[in-house]
Amino acid sequence: MSELLLAHEPAIRLAFFLAILLGMAIWEMAAPCRRLEIPRLLRWSNNLAIVVIDTLLVRMTFPIAAVGLAVLWDQRGWGLLNLIPLPEWLAIILAILVLDFSIYLQHVVFHAVPALWRLHRMHHADLDFDVTTGLRFHPIEILLSMAIKLGIVAVLGPPAVAVLIFEILLNATSMFNHSNIRLPLGADRLLRKIVVTPDMHRIHHSVIPSETNSNFGFSLSWWDRLLGTYRADPAGGHERMAIGIDRFRSRRDLRIDQMLLQPFRKAGSLEP
Repeated sequence: MSELLLAHEPAIRLAFFLAILLGMAIWEMAAPCRRLEIPRLLRWSNNLAIVVIDTLLVRMTFPIAAVGLAVLWDQRGWGLLNLIPLPEWLAIILAILVLDFSIYLQHVVFHAVPALWRLHRMHHADLDFDVTTGLRFHPIEILLSMAIKLGIVAVLGPPAVAVLIFEILLNATSMFNHSNIRLPLGADRLLRKIVVTPDMHRIHHSVIPSETNSNFGFSLSWWDRLLGTYRADPAGGHERMAIGIDRFRSRRDLRIDQMLLQPFRKAGSLEP
């Protein structure tokens, strides 16, 4: 089973990625939450180009992906979950929870440490908020994130299927909670008891620092609630809140060359 997953992992992940991206894009056009200010062609072409660069760099930099490492560790019996006799279903659930919590903590750290924030702020500098914002991360941040993920997998020794499920969920929920869709208030209130909804995560992309430093979760909303970083609503309301950061607010800053150079440019006065 593990070898089968490893052989088909790229195709499985790509299929889910394309299906969710297309589905969320159609949903955004059918039921948008906010009026977008920037032409979609400008933002989408550059945001998706970043995805291609990130993917190629990860493939070239790391000889093994997280799923492959989980398979190798399982074969050698390494990692905590390979040392503790647990039913496979329980090991899968525990692994997904630990990996998701780790992503939450990583996100908090990338906001708190100035050098890491300079990398992560490219994600926040998007001037609109839609499904492609959830894919817009600086390549250096992606490489660091991959190294951290491999370290966690090495310590944890999770089942390979758990890592694959987590990778798909993380990608899917990132596109979902960054999407410009309008959910009925009742549905949003119910969903965010478990998962991060677009209305919940949009607050994290506010220009107001106290709002930027809230709602760090990507998949599960529990970590923000448990650790006191949860905020229910933006001060100015969802339709009027300003998206982005104060330093990079021109359309020129949305070009891929400027996005790649952004961590090395002077920081703005409004740093979270």
